[in-house]
Amino acid sequence: MGLLSSLPHHRRGALSGGGWQWSFLDVVWGVFLIAVVVFLALVFTLRRGDPVLTAASVARAGGGGGAVPPCAASEVDLLPCEDPRRSSRLSREMNYYRERHCPARGEALACLVPPPRGYRVPVPWPESLHKIWHDNMPYGKIAERKGHQGWMKHEGSHFIFPGGGTMFPDGAEQYIEKLSQYVPLKTGVVRTGLDMGCGVASLGGFLLKENIMTLSFAPRDSHKSQIQFALERGIPSFLLMLGTRRLPFPAQSFDFVHCSRCLIPFTAYNGSYLIEADRLLRPGGYLIISGPPVRWKNQEKEWDELQAMAGALCYKLITVDGNTAIWKKPAEASCLPNQNGFGLDLCSTNDDPDEAWYFKLNKCVSKVSVSEEIAIGSVPRWPDRLSKPSARASVINNGASLFQADSQKWARRVSYYKKSLGVKLGSTHIRNVMDMNAFFGGFAAAIVSDPVWVMNVVPAQKPLTLGVIYDRGLIGVYHDWCEPFSTYPRTYDLIHAAAIDSLISDPISGTSRCDLFNVMLEMDRILRPEGTAVIRASPDVVDKAAQIARSIRWKAQVHDSEPESGSTEKILVATKTFWKLPLTSQ
Repeated sequence: MGLLSSLPHHRRGALSGGGWQWSFLDVVWGVFLIAVVVFLALVFTLRRGDPVLTAASVARAGGGGGAVPPCAASEVDLLPCEDPRRSSRLSREMNYYRERHCPARGEALACLVPPPRGYRVPVPWPESLHKIWHDNMPYGKIAERKGHQGWMKHEGSHFIFPGGGTMFPDGAEQYIEKLSQYVPLKTGVVRTGLDMGCGVASLGGFLLKENIMTLSFAPRDSHKSQIQFALERGIPSFLLMLGTRRLPFPAQSFDFVHCSRCLIPFTAYNGSYLIEADRLLRPGGYLIISGPPVRWKNQEKEWDELQAMAGALCYKLITVDGNTAIWKKPAEASCLPNQNGFGLDLCSTNDDPDEAWYFKLNKCVSKVSVSEEIAIGSVPRWPDRLSKPSARASVINNGASLFQADSQKWARRVSYYKKSLGVKLGSTHIRNVMDMNAFFGGFAAAIVSDPVWVMNVVPAQKPLTLGVIYDRGLIGVYHDWCEPFSTYPRTYDLIHAAAIDSLISDPISGTSRCDLFNVMLEMDRILRPEGTAVIRASPDVVDKAAQIARSIRWKAQVHDSEPESGSTEKILVATKTFWKLPLTSQ
């Protein structure tokens, strides 16, 4: 009776057995109760869930003002610019949807990407070439689909890599011996290579034994994690798709370009993809295609077109060995214009062949002014080319002197890092290295004798010096550090950033284009647990970086720069801590 008596008089009959009589007040009362229930449900849901923070909201709050929360367990492989949740809504034409498509500035998640359950410090190089921990990337699809071709297989707590590939199931070493009959892979003449659609990059891994630095790339596709496997193995690799844009590399830089069943339709779209391969290939370099369409059943038309188009570019067909075709690019200036059935012609003088950051593919052939000086045979053999400025360096004002000064400067600095700052270069702790602001590649050259490889990044808004880096036998990419990098989480052991503030500032106005917090959060995403970050900058910038480092769970120390430099720069050396999500979150 207590509940009944508390109700309004006109509603008591409904609960005491009489017929229900709806009124306007009944409706109002019901809507009010529903609104209260929904409100309380929302309040308790938000209080129980993790806050959804964006980089913009944290940066506005001061960056390092508080601890940055972990991402959800579902984000262990977060790829901000290759996210299928975004790309699945985009056009399939020329594989546009598989290219980079980043979140709008400020909309990227501002959280720390956790390692997967069971993650361990990676197997050290060179053992990692042959096996990695299964739980570091517990994805068995490739092993199931490609195990019979020697790609990889699951054995106990490891994935094992026999070294095979679709077109070389008996192993990369035998395939390399086959290629060596036609391409000088063992004499130092050939040093840099591009492997398109590389799978788990076994070819690039085994070419390292020949002192050949191959940059292997593949997209995030149905295999999902092939580049992730390659980087876990310690092989130079990059997440990338040849679609509607130029690849982010300078012109005429690779000594060979290789495709092993990469399924790139080279002659489609008016030959755009073969033209892009030509832009990247050094004069006198080698184009190697294994698999379709080379002598492939039901692809006779495509094979004929590929031969004809390569001929129109004056490439010399060296051999067709089974399903492998090898061409040599002419070392002299392009033979175009000529009479050909494909409409191939030289680009206008306004075309800069080194422009390759979000640059649409051209349907014309690029011309480089110093092509003959940087051709195979003109560039010194490895390792001599590492220490000699190329013709491209000389094109830059006072370039040869800058090249030598840069090399000497970084030799001194690296020695200081090792002897005085405790950076473990030269040990098994560091294999995959990134230089975020590479210029001429002096830092990479200074550690070339260590068991590492270096991804040299030349910021896209700075002078385009990446061609000089390739001329000296090193590798790298263009990138804008106001965007996430195209790699999986936990893929680099050491990240080096000199003048880190210049990566986010406008080169003309000097104003900031994005926040330092964004850049360091991205560094954290791609750095392995227990990995090292080295940041050089002015004292005030390093002080801010130290605050951010604490907010993202790094252990950081600030040091003076090397005494002989006379610089006022400070150096932050930080270690990413190995933390894990609580078991209830996984």
